[in-house]
Amino acid sequence: MNRGSLIPAAWFLDQLAGDPEWLPHPVRQIGLVTAHGEAALRRPNQSALSELASGAVLSLAVVATTYYATRQLIRAANRLSPAIGNSVEVLLAWNCLAARNLEQEATSVVRAIDSGDLPLARHRLARIVGRDTQHLDTQEICRALIETLAESASDGIVAPLFYMALGGVPLAMAYKAINTLDSMIGHADERYFYFGKVAARLDDVANYLPARLTASAIVAASQFQEDCDQVSAWQTWRRDGDQHKSPNAGQPESAMAGALHVRLGGDNTYGGEIVRAAHIGREFSPPSPPKVKSALRLVSVVTLLGVACGVLLSACAHSREATGASR
Repeated sequence: MNRGSLIPAAWFLDQLAGDPEWLPHPVRQIGLVTAHGEAALRRPNQSALSELASGAVLSLAVVATTYYATRQLIRAANRLSPAIGNSVEVLLAWNCLAARNLEQEATSVVRAIDSGDLPLARHRLARIVGRDTQHLDTQEICRALIETLAESASDGIVAPLFYMALGGVPLAMAYKAINTLDSMIGHADERYFYFGKVAARLDDVANYLPARLTASAIVAASQFQEDCDQVSAWQTWRRDGDQHKSPNAGQPESAMAGALHVRLGGDNTYGGEIVRAAHIGREFSPPSPPKVKSALRLVSVVTLLGVACGVLLSACAHSREATGASR
């Protein structure tokens, strides 16, 4: 299927249906394969080198298998009929995007805050963030939401669109495999420091360009919202983009902080352990529910920009491929 048509079709399906929990999702299958692979490859009392090698084998195997299996599935469907092939490709592309699900999850937290039900807000927030949420107040819940919206705009929307435009659904699904590996084993704690190192570095590389494209899109999208500051988005991004411990997460977060005039970053708790971090947009005020709603609208515009740019990038890639084939 032509990628220029595939991307808007996948976006439309994502907006229409989101991510139904009852529907089998390829990412869940990738997660199961990763869990089984870890159980098979890890041994008690492994050396650091052995853990590093085992984790590398698992990470590369999961990514390569995901790419190959996706490509073969689409080819098999196309052999049955072009209509079936196109349908399978669109369904898989839809599963690479998380725009609607992100909006729904974040909106459910905002509604709980608006109704004064902080326990419910914390519970709903825990579905989309990794930090401990049990004792967060309203400001910290809003901070976690805005940070997650900014980061997920990159790895849940812009990055899949970017790789889909470059290499079709197989490459986008391989990216989702990298992202899943990082979320499962790419931690810098004692358990995964060596075993998950390759997964973490793969994620850093895969997200390098998309994170910066997302920050650029946030700056551009700020032009279309009266309650956002485009100049501040640019300035805060350039100043604070590298303040985050991640080489990529701080890029969209800093642009979002500047656009909304909110202070992000700071200390978080994971598994009861406090993790210190620098502030982003330190001169601004802490986030509030209205700022979260502004962030949601901003991400919606970023999504539309991502779809439009994905279609253009697909057209350019197709043109280069056609030119190369004619020589």
